[in-house]
Amino acid sequence: MRIYKIYFAIYFILFLTLSFNSKANKNIKFSDSIPDFYKENFLRYSNFIYKDNIKTLLIYKNGWELSNPIIELNSNEQIKLCFDDLDADVKNLRYKIVHCNSDWTLSDISYFDYLDGFEENILSDYKFSFNTFQKFTHYNLLIPNDDIKLKLSGNYLIKVYDGFDEENLLVTARFLCVEKKAQIDATCNRAMMPDIALTHQQVSFKISTPINIPNPQNELKIVILQNFRWDNCISGLKPLFIGNNEYNYNHTEGNCFFAGTEFHYFDIKSVRYQAERINKIEYRKPFYYIDLIQDFPLRFKTYIFNSDLNGKYIVKIQEGENSETDADYVFVNYYLPYDYPIIDGNIYVIGGFNNWQFIPENKMSYNFEKKQYELSLKLKQGYYNYQYAFVKDGTNTADNTFIDGSHYETENEYLILVYLRENSSRYDKLIGYQVVNSNVK
Repeated sequence: MRIYKIYFAIYFILFLTLSFNSKANKNIKFSDSIPDFYKENFLRYSNFIYKDNIKTLLIYKNGWELSNPIIELNSNEQIKLCFDDLDADVKNLRYKIVHCNSDWTLSDISYFDYLDGFEENILSDYKFSFNTFQKFTHYNLLIPNDDIKLKLSGNYLIKVYDGFDEENLLVTARFLCVEKKAQIDATCNRAMMPDIALTHQQVSFKISTPINIPNPQNELKIVILQNFRWDNCISGLKPLFIGNNEYNYNHTEGNCFFAGTEFHYFDIKSVRYQAERINKIEYRKPFYYIDLIQDFPLRFKTYIFNSDLNGKYIVKIQEGENSETDADYVFVNYYLPYDYPIIDGNIYVIGGFNNWQFIPENKMSYNFEKKQYELSLKLKQGYYNYQYAFVKDGTNTADNTFIDGSHYETENEYLILVYLRENSSRYDKLIGYQVVNSNVK
């Protein structure tokens, strides 16, 4: 009898608990349970596309599509931002430029401090696609221009939005402006730590500047990028040695990156023939569909060199005058053989073409019948680099070594950025940068 009373008490407590939770859940709005970051128009201080009709976001120093988006202050250099609108109409687009700190948080300065011109301007440079199955409007923006000039060095974010509603975002994009006041002597070698020597690369450097820096430990801010990828950047390094306005950062720990492997690639500049890495081209009205050759995992394979673009891509059409407007959109199908689905995470296809982001559009699905991961992406004709990244459930970091491994011999490009926040200043100056290639063989 006593046992029954105990069971009854337990049952009664569970009933009350479930009833309370049920009532409580009725008062929770679904939108309130979603973090702001996942809301469509939440402002991200990164390269990001906010609308499904916007494709092929590119930003670089005008004149070279593969260049990093860095220009020198008070020079004739310009940043070029471009993207396509698949609605193929003309919108009343406007843009603003904001100054950011070295960590891409908003600077504590007014636009009067960093811009010469209007705070808001019209984006009026557009062209319509020509002779393409997918109709689109191509937009271009050059910075600086007749309407706006930069007054300070540092990090900048361009915000493009529709109409007068600044929250109706289309794209955001990062670029850098430098005032060259520091010289950087850098090398990249195989990591010195024995336990990571086979998989990592080490970036060592020293900085010299005529600027008197009383407190370099706090005033100097260093950021190192691998292949201009911000999500795995290294920051917060402190100088090991200081003397005669020179600052030594020859660390053996803290400045090492997974070397990864050379990027996968494909060429879709033409749909009239099968270029390298293309298995099949098929027209199914109204678009072309392109099957890539299967990419078998390389994690346990020996290193093989192939020349790549270090994750970037080029928009290009073989049979056209102007690739910006003549290159069409096609569906590209990726195939990654894998004996079983991974239960504690997902596989994404990432690269410069999608700003290294692991978003639902780039997530692969598992085909149980064919025992492979698959993904179809709508891309503009050109030459592409990409890699496979694993994102474990409950994390927000991408592991690009899970599928293809990491080899110290891999060729990578590293960008060292040197910022200065003087004690009396309210913003981070970008006083120098240096590109160094691994070339570790």
